[in-house]
Amino acid sequence: MEVDRPRLEELFAAYAPAVRAYARRRTDPASADDVVMEVFLVACRRLDAVPAEPLPWLLGCARRVLANQRRSVRRSDALVTRIGSTLGGPPVQPDASERLERALSTLRESDREVLLLNAWDDLDGAALGIVLGCSRTAAGVRLHRARRRLAAAYARAAAPPAPHDDHDLEVAR
Repeated sequence: MEVDRPRLEELFAAYAPAVRAYARRRTDPASADDVVMEVFLVACRRLDAVPAEPLPWLLGCARRVLANQRRSVRRSDALVTRIGSTLGGPPVQPDASERLERALSTLRESDREVLLLNAWDDLDGAALGIVLGCSRTAAGVRLHRARRRLAAAYARAAAPPAPHDDHDLEVAR
């Protein structure tokens, strides 16, 4: 498909400031810039659908992009809460998501995969076994072990860094 580049550039020059202003009233500056780029990617793909008066159409696209961003944040927060609930103790609050992300990032890919399949996709038992290519029992064992490793990594992520001993530095020199 051939893109009418001059028309797209003209649209961007004329309407990007209005789309950015619309997005800035609804989100932070960096996210607003992402919204503008996403809107004009949609416009590029659907240039033939852009009406003669494009601003309402572009703002409608921006509205949908913002809604998608909000849904993504809610899903991410829900995922943090769901994974955190497998750790035992009080539920993990979204503000603790950085700690959980750090803990998840220290796990092996296979552990992250089984945890995310369970928490994000709501798979367990036989369904996990099918996705992982193993038996239901093996999938359950993998999930149990991944949860234990996540709980340990989560606890380590909360621990303050060990104070370094100046004596060790002197010995090392």
